[in-house]
Amino acid sequence: SSGLLENCTGCVLCSEDNGCITCHHRLFLLIWRDGIRQYGMCVHTCPPGYFGVRGLEVNRCTKCRSPSCESCFSRDFCMKCKDKFYLHKGQCFRQCPPSTAAQPGTRECQEMCERGPWSPWSPCTHEGRTCGCKWGVETRVREVTGAAQEEGVTCRALLETRKCRMRKHCPGGE
Repeated sequence: SSGLLENCTGCVLCSEDNGCITCHHRLFLLIWRDGIRQYGMCVHTCPPGYFGVRGLEVNRCTKCRSPSCESCFSRDFCMKCKDKFYLHKGQCFRQCPPSTAAQPGTRECQEMCERGPWSPWSPCTHEGRTCGCKWGVETRVREVTGAAQEEGVTCRALLETRKCRMRKHCPGGE
């Protein structure tokens, strides 16, 4: 029927009930559901909310994980958000995170605080001492070098900690 031929454009294999099953090597197979039925279509580019994954056997359109993402680079990295959402570091937010400001033109969150380089790691300590036979903690900070001109913006220094192995035993065997 003519309806079947319209649904099978670019298909190598086509099902009368489900549309495309296999596409020509340069096209992407887009599969979507309508109730319990599943349909396939061969497309040159994936639609909004999907990204293309090229494979040896089949090229597929894969859905972005976040429902607020309009286009994504991979399943979890958004490049453009839907209306009423703002993009920040590959994620979509209704409101921009602290120390960022919404850019209405691009619908992105822009950092408002400039931070300097990380300090060197502190000595490894356990309960305030630099000796012992257990694990300790070392820290480093990243200071704010410049802040936005807007009032009410507070830019905090970043603090990072990690576990470390104590290097020397305390006198008296503690």
